[in-house]
Amino acid sequence: MPTRNAPDVIVVGAGVIGAACAYYASQAGLTATVIDRGPVAGGTTGAGEGNLLVSDKEPGPELELALLSSRLWLELADRLPPQIEYESKGGLVVASDEDAMRALRAFAAGQEKAGVSAREVPPELLHDLEPHLAPGLAGGFHYLQDAQVMPALAAAHLLRAGGDRVRLRLGEEVTGLLTGATGEVRGVRTTAGEIHAPYVVNAAGTWGGELARLAGVDLPVLPRRGFVLVTEPLPRVVRHKVYAADYVADVASGSAALQTSAVVEGTPAGPVLIGASRERVGFDRTMSAEVLRRLAAGATALFPVLAAVRAVRTYAGFRPYLPDHLPAIGADPRVPGLLHACGHEGAGIGLAPVTGLIVAGCLTGDEPPLDIRPFRPERFASASASC
Repeated sequence: MPTRNAPDVIVVGAGVIGAACAYYASQAGLTATVIDRGPVAGGTTGAGEGNLLVSDKEPGPELELALLSSRLWLELADRLPPQIEYESKGGLVVASDEDAMRALRAFAAGQEKAGVSAREVPPELLHDLEPHLAPGLAGGFHYLQDAQVMPALAAAHLLRAGGDRVRLRLGEEVTGLLTGATGEVRGVRTTAGEIHAPYVVNAAGTWGGELARLAGVDLPVLPRRGFVLVTEPLPRVVRHKVYAADYVADVASGSAALQTSAVVEGTPAGPVLIGASRERVGFDRTMSAEVLRRLAAGATALFPVLAAVRAVRTYAGFRPYLPDHLPAIGADPRVPGLLHACGHEGAGIGLAPVTGLIVAGCLTGDEPPLDIRPFRPERFASASASC
């Protein structure tokens, strides 16, 4: 039997997506219990760079999500403590030659029609934005809406901002879903017992497919591994998020093979973060010297000054990848009471607020802030339904 103090919703996953779902549910007057088998931000969130990007997204459903989410992050930056390290520093995408510049120009033109603020930067003005950039680049585009947060602290402070309406249960693994006579959700079973609620949100990130299977449905989430190099603390050598134009193609690619593209950004604390790599190797965390070599080479090609800087550590993470590169957000019609908020790949930090807002709206019956049909969880099973 349900307990008298049962929450309105159980959120499985204490990363930034789960934290945003719990936060927006609390703002809608609901109570939420957030469960995670590890610590807050112990999965993909803790291994992320904190990117809040519109620059890498082509016109379409994901860009619409990103534009709304960037406005929500601005609101959250005013509500949450400065420790989340929100920086509206903008992004700079650079082209190595004229062919890449023409492709960037066409890409940015389509984005501008969709509401993105992008300014072409001729080669002679690149150093006004980034004094330490390598010479000889063909130009670039400055994206004013790109920003950054410290992801683990953002998740923690979102959870804390939910106040008494949000409860945390860490170190508990969900082992099953509780269902009623007609298959509707009644709660979850964990390694510490049962928790009852009429709704369960799957915010389990890379493990979202496993949680979906516990509910008896298919959601083909796969891990896509990436490494980040972290330098020693420096003065502000890199002012923006700077990346090479081929990064956009790597984001959109479905290849399982190793891909690397230069992505470099400074942080308020001083270290420079260097990425990005992508490969599908399951949950293998084995350090790859080849990946690290490629990351270092790409970063120093963009910023030669980094060649004399020490890399003090590196870490790996897994992006939750879905085959069409769109997240699964909203109610699953196959299991009444089950909602999904996972599969954001490398965009989860940026898309967390809008995902939380959509999920809270599904819980309360509010109209979603945009068309969520492209993100319907059951789309891979050829069914069609929405919140």
